[in-house]
Amino acid sequence: PERVAEAASRLDLNYVVLTSVTRDDLPDGGAAHFARVTRALRDRTPHIGVEVLTPDFMGRRADITTVLDAQPNVFNHNIETCARLTPCIRSGADYSRSLDVLEWAAALSRSGKMVKIKSGLMLGMGESDREIRQTLEDLRNRGVTFLTLGQYLPPSSRHWPVARYVHPDEFNEWRRTAEDELGFDFVASGPLVRSSYLAEQAVEVSLH
Repeated sequence: PERVAEAASRLDLNYVVLTSVTRDDLPDGGAAHFARVTRALRDRTPHIGVEVLTPDFMGRRADITTVLDAQPNVFNHNIETCARLTPCIRSGADYSRSLDVLEWAAALSRSGKMVKIKSGLMLGMGESDREIRQTLEDLRNRGVTFLTLGQYLPPSSRHWPVARYVHPDEFNEWRRTAEDELGFDFVASGPLVRSSYLAEQAVEVSLH
């Protein structure tokens, strides 16, 4: 944690996104380490914004609470895709469990943690428009207010293939739907958008 904090300070960063591979080998899934790094960043640079992009901690509420107790500005856990495709694409993950993680984080935020809840998905995996809409509704109904939508690109030929390339106009339409119809506070939607895209700007928008 101290090395991360030192690096952020030396780079004069105003906002940091912390993430990790899934650490199911650890009893708490790495939750305490997320919390320690968050606190170390704040101790070194009090004004810094911190976003955590976490695994699902196997749905353990105590571990999610550990992370939120460190008071990051944003708690992010990506749903990645629709319910139907989740078993094919998200190895070891569960659509309902991810929603439960986000819902618990949102409940903690409402109870005084004051943390923004964020999630995202990649389009072009074979999902239908109806499935996209249902996923967005599921996220919003669980308390998610920040959203990212991007184009899926397989890391290698061995990964899930691209079903289609989504036109930028469609990304714009999904942004409009998410903001105007479903009530998300901030939506980044476009072919090149990824989970941390404009992350600091999302927080700034929410404050105004």
